[in-house]
Amino acid sequence: MTARRRDPRAERAARVVPTGGPRLRLALTASDSAAPASGRPRRDPRARRADATVQTAPRLRLDWSGKALAAPATTSAAAVSPAVAGRGVRAVAEPVLRVIDAPACLVFAVLDRADGALSALDRQVMAAARLLADALDGAVVALAPDGPEDWGPEDWGALGADRVLPMPAAWAQEHAPEARAAAVGAAMARWSPVHVVFPESQDGGDVARRVAAVVGERLFAGVESLSAQCVARRAGGGSRELSCAPPRLLSIAADAVAPLGPLRHEARPLDPVAVACAPRLGAARRLPVDPDGVGLGEADFILSAGNGVTDWAAFADLGRALGATRAGSRVVCDAGHLPRDRQVGASGMVVSARSYLAFGIAGAPQHLQGIGGVGHVIAINTDLHAAMIKRADLAIIADAQAVMPALIRLMRERTHG
Repeated sequence: MTARRRDPRAERAARVVPTGGPRLRLALTASDSAAPASGRPRRDPRARRADATVQTAPRLRLDWSGKALAAPATTSAAAVSPAVAGRGVRAVAEPVLRVIDAPACLVFAVLDRADGALSALDRQVMAAARLLADALDGAVVALAPDGPEDWGPEDWGALGADRVLPMPAAWAQEHAPEARAAAVGAAMARWSPVHVVFPESQDGGDVARRVAAVVGERLFAGVESLSAQCVARRAGGGSRELSCAPPRLLSIAADAVAPLGPLRHEARPLDPVAVACAPRLGAARRLPVDPDGVGLGEADFILSAGNGVTDWAAFADLGRALGATRAGSRVVCDAGHLPRDRQVGASGMVVSARSYLAFGIAGAPQHLQGIGGVGHVIAINTDLHAAMIKRADLAIIADAQAVMPALIRLMRERTHG
């Protein structure tokens, strides 16, 4: 029997599906090739990914089997007019408010809130408390300064708090570790939480150890791995690992817990607790520190210079006015304007400051690697298309020599009222 020769051109023409646009699409199945002459809508990969997204704390999971579409919706979509829907615009989904009226237990999240704002470690503490509470069908209680007017701009519901417990006014003082420990101890005596989670920071670690001494319980400090069944951290210089079931008191190390998903919680305020504390510390206060004496790895606010800076006297004055730690790119350090230990980049120091103010830095790949962990980047450059401008959260297209004196004048005006 003679085999029939295939005609690739005819097979391709039979599989062409009209799309109504300048491009053609080939049908993958016979049902596709039988599509009407008017065509059918092209696939939207972003829409398919959104439909397959399944919320699983603390991370998102994609379900391509189609079961996510048949499951009950976890978000309420905003109303969209038929005209807008006809143009293919998807409704913006708003997370549903999660309310826990009768929790099986409570999990406390004790936050630093340094300078009146939540740090990245504070948010990780909230995520750790949320993980422990969800495993026990419990609720997360965030400990905040006294009164809603002092809570700041934080959206406690979006941060995963089911309850917000106002603490005494001493909580917001500059340095009051004894008052904070007494307030947490009084709250524990009244509400009996199953777990109390602290940040393993300079202030949070101090309060955690004071609370452990007050209540007479052991603290598992510096948790580096957390699950509902086990907590662990390295010990012995990294040669061994300590692990156990989650204790009542634990402090979380940086980057030990993944951030929370988009689910919102109630954040219902609780009645404040009365605390009687007679601190033995007198006039405790923080001493001023020379910002340039702080290592780049520990600096919270970095003022960095690149090849676009020529007025080094103004750069030094701006660093003193802002209270920022000075740094620079490799070109600046090679030229001798700053010491070598002030170089930021893959060949220098990798920084994780909260704010990074960059003057005249183009943004070489090695430098961008060095600021990968920075929270907020502000770039001043005359080149609109510089890589640093693209990386920045806020960009100012101007000459660094004109911006630096203006910032110095502004800081002096604010300092002198």
